[in-house]
Amino acid sequence: MFTGLVEAIGDVISLQSKGEQARLTLKIPFASELALGDSVAINGCCLTVADLSSSGTSFDLLAQTLRVTSLGELVAGSCVNLERAMMVGSRFGGHFVQGHVDATGKFTRLEASGQDHIVAVSLPPEIHRLCVDKGSIAIDGISLTIAELTANEATFWITPHTWENTNLHAVRIGQAVNLEADMLAKHVEKLLSARLSRS
Repeated sequence: MFTGLVEAIGDVISLQSKGEQARLTLKIPFASELALGDSVAINGCCLTVADLSSSGTSFDLLAQTLRVTSLGELVAGSCVNLERAMMVGSRFGGHFVQGHVDATGKFTRLEASGQDHIVAVSLPPEIHRLCVDKGSIAIDGISLTIAELTANEATFWITPHTWENTNLHAVRIGQAVNLEADMLAKHVEKLLSARLSRS
């Protein structure tokens, strides 16, 4: 379980193809505090530490992960958002984020507005129906509040701190982004769908 509050930014060292799978190796600021088997959300996707060495921290990407997320598009030098799993007793400042990417969208707008920035992301229908104005969604693992919801995208206002301390400052229009809809919305939809199907 994660909060969507990005802990640090990491740099991609390599993404090595292994048939239908891949191995992602990163330079991580808190690598010395990790152990094999630890969970780390990378751009919002929960991955398990598979190898720790002086050359970087590695994670194995399954074929399903490559299909559902944008991680397969990473290249050496890309910057990624990092968050370790929650610790019991720590403050909960974002929203419930599982690190289970539901789908990908694309950045459609990136512009400065005074000291802030405005970012818009396209939403596929299966994600859009789970979103509401002022609701929460994880964008590349960042817990954000939807400022405006239109027919096919969501707009967000980004504070200077979030802009500078996440990968948002390095993204570009058209770039794919990982989306995780609010967990509570997914559960409500599932329960209502089951009830309606019985009526």
